[in-house]
Amino acid sequence: MSSPVETFTTYKHSIELQKNVADLWWTVDDNEREITFELHINTTGWIALGINLAGGMKGTDIGVGWVDQRGSVYFQDRYAFAKERPMLDNTTIDWFALQGREVSGWTAIQFKRLLDTCDLMDVPIKSGTNKLIFAYGLTDPIPSGPNGEISYHENQHGSRALSLRSYTDSLSEDTFAGLDYFDFRLNNYVVPSTEMTSHCKIYKAPSNYSVKQHAIGYKMIIDSANQDLVHHLLIYECDPTAQFDDNNLPDDLCNEIYLQTAPCAYNGAIIWDVGGNDIVAFPEEAGYPIGGDFLIKYYMVQIHYNNPYQLSNRTDSSGIRFYIGKELRQHDLGYLTLGTTSTPHALAIPPKMERFIIDSYCPATATMGGERAEDEMCRHVMKYYPRMNNMYDCLMMNSPQIWNSMMNTSSSSFNDSKLMEWLLNLTWTSEQAVQWQEFYNIASRVLLYGASSNLQFKFMSGLPKYQDLKPVACTKDQTINQTTSSQTTTMNESISYTSRIRQNIMIILI
Repeated sequence: MSSPVETFTTYKHSIELQKNVADLWWTVDDNEREITFELHINTTGWIALGINLAGGMKGTDIGVGWVDQRGSVYFQDRYAFAKERPMLDNTTIDWFALQGREVSGWTAIQFKRLLDTCDLMDVPIKSGTNKLIFAYGLTDPIPSGPNGEISYHENQHGSRALSLRSYTDSLSEDTFAGLDYFDFRLNNYVVPSTEMTSHCKIYKAPSNYSVKQHAIGYKMIIDSANQDLVHHLLIYECDPTAQFDDNNLPDDLCNEIYLQTAPCAYNGAIIWDVGGNDIVAFPEEAGYPIGGDFLIKYYMVQIHYNNPYQLSNRTDSSGIRFYIGKELRQHDLGYLTLGTTSTPHALAIPPKMERFIIDSYCPATATMGGERAEDEMCRHVMKYYPRMNNMYDCLMMNSPQIWNSMMNTSSSSFNDSKLMEWLLNLTWTSEQAVQWQEFYNIASRVLLYGASSNLQFKFMSGLPKYQDLKPVACTKDQTINQTTSSQTTTMNESISYTSRIRQNIMIILI
């Protein structure tokens, strides 16, 4: 942590939001259904923390505070309807300052709010990943009182994705002290000044391990200066039959070398995304195999950069470090990817849907023996043991037959491009969006499972029936002390059914 200011109390979790700029501590009280934060930012002006469901400014619930020259603490509940100055919450005040101070040019404020306030101008803090933004000004609002207006933050802002209610504090690197390790890292790669970049590089397994070893953990090495650009990082195991020139391993934009890297593009292993743990230790009884007679000899690291401001002259050396245990463990560890394919066949969600369910099913028979920042992806990568070398993926998509029926086309003319074009030429009403959900609920599926060298396909006319849990209604039966003072302000059945839906969908084709 960078802040020189001592915290007001002890917290369960903490994170450095931006080195030498912003630190955050927090504790969740599930009994009281509230969360207490302490935010430190290197400024003597106003500071702010916001919570958003999708990231960005629009729809952000924000707490803004500052300490004036007399030491008085002011705090405001604000909401951003668009990418503009957030307005004061005109419903109920649900962010509350507890105490604050300015020390050595830093502002520190402790504040709290309910996890779910039942307020339309507040964002509930739910289980899973929460999108946080922080911002600050160089001066206090004018006037410096309860109704003070904040200045524009310019470039003084940042964001992080965190699981506030189930956060696991990163392990200390000391956990692996004294162990051998190896890195798969870029070397001063010049990040293109384009909005989205996917860079792929092939690495050969370390040659110094003549006998199989077990990695017992890893560390994601994300350049601190590029935390705003590195969106996610994936490690793939290349097919055991893959062959490369060890003196000229592929290293370029992914779409430029996709033919060369094809043997490495399917067998996913480790994945890291913004907000994920930087340091991970594997279970004591399992280790990730490397070297010796282990089948995998090459790996691909794919790093996705999200550069919305198209910044230039940025170099990056991000990657991953594996720590080698001193002895083999009982089991080899493997990775299994569950969910859907990242294609329109699987993910075609109507716009502006607050809730849309896409089911994915992986039967026991399978497991026995787009990727831009703004694209939809629905996958979960989990580690397991004992490892199965013929099993990496268990993914679903809607069957081509069901799409042919919906589009009223023949199977010979169906392809990805036509599906995408058809989808983009649809316009939507709320009623048609509901019918689209019904289509997905009964649609026939294709299951893809196995490994890249032996991928299996299975047609499924439908999915097992189960009842979705209904969202829990918010009940505001608890309150936080709302003190106001000078210091605080406060998817044959499916085909016939599809025909009926198609008749309605055709009405909305442009």
